[in-house]
Amino acid sequence: MQYRTLGRTGVQVSSLALGAMNFGAIGRTTQQEATALVDAALEGGINLIDTADMYSAGQSEEMVGKAVAGRRDDLVLATKATMPMGDERNHRGSSRRWLVTGLDNSLRRLGVDHVDLYQIHRWDPRTSDEETLSALTDLQRAGKIRYFGSSTFPAYRLVQAQWAAREHHLGRYVTEQPGYSILQRGVETHVLPVTEEYGLGVLAWSPLASGWLSGAIRRGQEVATNRSAFMPQRFDMSVPANRARLDAVEQLADVADRAGLTMIQLALGFVTAHPAVTSAIIGPRTPAHLDSQLAAADTVLSADVLDAIDAIVAPGVDLAADEKHDTPPSLLDPALRRR
Repeated sequence: MQYRTLGRTGVQVSSLALGAMNFGAIGRTTQQEATALVDAALEGGINLIDTADMYSAGQSEEMVGKAVAGRRDDLVLATKATMPMGDERNHRGSSRRWLVTGLDNSLRRLGVDHVDLYQIHRWDPRTSDEETLSALTDLQRAGKIRYFGSSTFPAYRLVQAQWAAREHHLGRYVTEQPGYSILQRGVETHVLPVTEEYGLGVLAWSPLASGWLSGAIRRGQEVATNRSAFMPQRFDMSVPANRARLDAVEQLADVADRAGLTMIQLALGFVTAHPAVTSAIIGPRTPAHLDSQLAAADTVLSADVLDAIDAIVAPGVDLAADEKHDTPPSLLDPALRRR
């Protein structure tokens, strides 16, 4: 396992992080299974666990809390807030009112007195940066959180938040958690250059593109029922973007075969090769999933392999998104987007 500094915090975290979204109802994971996954992840060198209050309506946090009991100080614990927690209109968002309550609820479910990283799950357009950062700064000073970050923020909102922190003399986001994979490279256009400019750590979610890059989705094979039932639109082959994904997957499988790699090693090695990325968040549901993903922990892709990937899915391109028209230097010079 590789270890990297989380932004400018000085905290060392593993290049693979354990995502707990599948703990509980979403992944139909029991407490025993969740604990076994945490045990194996820690044994494999992972020291960062990421969850969120809304994952299975708090069940994921409860399972993580029980799984890490007695060894909380041995890992970096991260959770998130702002997504709806029930029907009450103010039990969501990034207002001071909700963040204070939401964090207390998360700490109770996790069974801890603080989290290492508290993340704003999505940008809340109804709440000012000053309101949110002021609340987070106070929670940090109270010792309930060590650091705070953002998740899936547009690049311009990351910049605005950095300027708001400076203008109002508040704590700032030290991490960003964007979606990033070989098939979804749009964040290379603006988000990753901004995180590098401001020294933010990057925790990339969905590096296997919701299973598209797991090796289990190939032409002529039926998509697993549990995957298609949860996100059916992402695997509907009548959708042009999905056909484009499948075409890319077939070409990427050839690249992986020639390099002597599994698809998972190719996918995770690609994400962790970007100099802006600190960790790739994996979300296994079974020990077998975890084993196959831990096998990619030390994968380093050669320049030839990275060039071959670029030829299949160009830098800055989301296969499921509209065309983009601005090109930062890192998309033109491979040396600027690789370690």
